[in-house]
Amino acid sequence: MYYFAYASNLNKKQMRERCPDNKPLFIATLPNYKLVFAGWSRQWRGGVASIKPFRGQRVRGAIYEISEQCLRRLDKYEGCPGHYNQLKVTVFDETSEPIEAVTYIKAGQLEETQPSKEYLAVIQQGYRDWRLF
Repeated sequence: MYYFAYASNLNKKQMRERCPDNKPLFIATLPNYKLVFAGWSRQWRGGVASIKPFRGQRVRGAIYEISEQCLRRLDKYEGCPGHYNQLKVTVFDETSEPIEAVTYIKAGQLEETQPSKEYLAVIQQGYRDWRLF
């Protein structure tokens, strides 16, 4: 199955730790959503990333091929269900081909908050890993 990562799971080192059998495939774009930071994470000491429907915006990320076992592990890391919920999305690869994938979206109210520098550093490394800058 395909998993669309858009935040800290873009970081290939983190994904190897969470899902050793993942296969990083390609960059993808989720249209009509925007990236936000919301809520509060004790682990990260700040807001955490989520996506929010927003016409005309887009979220850049990447597709990993993952197993059912990996998805269950990601559920645990993401606090799903509860903190995050799975969401089926259609993303587009660099040739505009549509791809069905699963991703995570923060549950509950999305009051925007500031992420910690440490959390942003993990995400930024993921952007470098995928050359998304």
